[in-house]
Amino acid sequence: MHTQTMDAWRHEHIFLGSQHDQNERRTWFVVALTATMMVVEIVAGSIFGSMALVADGWHMSTHAGALVLAALAYRYARRHAQDAQFAFGTGKVGELAGFSSAIILAIIALLIGYESVLRLINPVPIRFEWAIAVAAVGLVVNLVSAWLLHEGGNHGHHHHHGEAHRHDHDHNLRAAYIHVLADALTSVLALVALVTGLLYGWVWMDPIMGIVGAVVIGVWSFGLLKSAATVLLDAVPDRRLASRVKERLEVGLDRVADLHVWRLGPGHLGVIAAIVSDTPQAPDVYKERLAGLGLSHVTIEVHQCPDRHDTPLAA
Repeated sequence: MHTQTMDAWRHEHIFLGSQHDQNERRTWFVVALTATMMVVEIVAGSIFGSMALVADGWHMSTHAGALVLAALAYRYARRHAQDAQFAFGTGKVGELAGFSSAIILAIIALLIGYESVLRLINPVPIRFEWAIAVAAVGLVVNLVSAWLLHEGGNHGHHHHHGEAHRHDHDHNLRAAYIHVLADALTSVLALVALVTGLLYGWVWMDPIMGIVGAVVIGVWSFGLLKSAATVLLDAVPDRRLASRVKERLEVGLDRVADLHVWRLGPGHLGVIAAIVSDTPQAPDVYKERLAGLGLSHVTIEVHQCPDRHDTPLAA
């Protein structure tokens, strides 16, 4: 068989999100913002004698590390997108990074909760004026970062058509977004605690707000863990879509004997189906039936009914 003929049948396995490069750039920019604010908090806390600011600065460093992980995941997925050792491309590298970030978030929530309980038992003196000023700057930085990542997450929804548009969520970007959102939440809660402490002397509000923040961040991390894990485990992303695939394939005497629908990457779904029929047709005929469903990779295997002895067809 000629090489040119073989090349016509080959196809790429690049299943990156439609906004992959833009999201990578956004994430690196947010890394720079977060790292800068982290240094400011640690230095300011050391100068003004505020352990609360120093602690928050080091807490922000864990988020900065998670954001670096997200950015590196984008880079790795892009550089290895055509690497043949990845059977279905590198679309799930972002899912793995998102899952890892969710674990980091859960650890952060536990540490914040633990430190808050300690401060509730043993209150720490706070220089409210300086702490309020730095916390306010931190909130602005976090809101700008969250806006950048949120815009990146929304932007991709306009470039997909068909059934698969519901599956273009980028869990890597979502993880980065939740990290900066968690920082923004802790800044808001810190401001509430610091202002009430300054005005009314309620020093206990600081650890109480810390516990509230820990619970909320813990809930966010669980949701991210669950959604990323289902993709990593190749769970069926949409039962209704799977049913539609089966309905379209089962025409006349054609029956689906085996069906797999899974997510390959942001906005990309794959299908492998085995069809048994008295009158089998070429695989391309069955692929045509699935047109318009937004599927990125379709493999069809066709078999004669068991009482026949013809060779199965596959493509």
